[in-house]
Amino acid sequence: MAAKSIISRPVYGTLSPQPGKHHLFIADAEGALAIADLAAKAPADFFGAHIIFIPGRDSKYADVLEALKPAQFYLGHSFASALPRLKQTLANAHMGLRLYLAGTEGLIGQAMQAALEAGIDHTSIQTEHRGSLARRMQCVHCKGITENVTTQPATCSHCGLLLLVRDHYSRRLAAFQGVCINAEDRSEIPPTEEVFR
Repeated sequence: MAAKSIISRPVYGTLSPQPGKHHLFIADAEGALAIADLAAKAPADFFGAHIIFIPGRDSKYADVLEALKPAQFYLGHSFASALPRLKQTLANAHMGLRLYLAGTEGLIGQAMQAALEAGIDHTSIQTEHRGSLARRMQCVHCKGITENVTTQPATCSHCGLLLLVRDHYSRRLAAFQGVCINAEDRSEIPPTEEVFR
């Protein structure tokens, strides 16, 4: 857990069924289990929903979601490939849409960004973190984004700098900030540890 003094860190809850006619679920990997847990608590007529699911490397959870018999089910290979579908769905959304985001911080942050840009009120969005703690990181030097960072320090996939992955989170970018860890002496290379699993 991040220190409580870092106010930029998002706070996640537990998904719970909300009243409304239109429900959109966006999840990756273990986020599917959060949706299944919500479905177990929801009224019988709740699941006329739309689910956008990005399974990642393991698609075993897709069957769990399809068993809920949602009105629409979309299986994407990555968030980038699902983004046009998400944007179209949000553009066509009815007033009162309830949005549920579950899974990794990278997915939650990017989906939240798309929803807010589409004008979805933040009070209509629920989030639940499930699965990997891998981070989406922005290099503050070249502004490149590196996905699925699990180590400290981490190498920028764009400029190659060795970065300290800070706990500061940019909601605008949906990414943690990475700062050069050896700016004064590039020959100083601290040991790499896997800390975000």
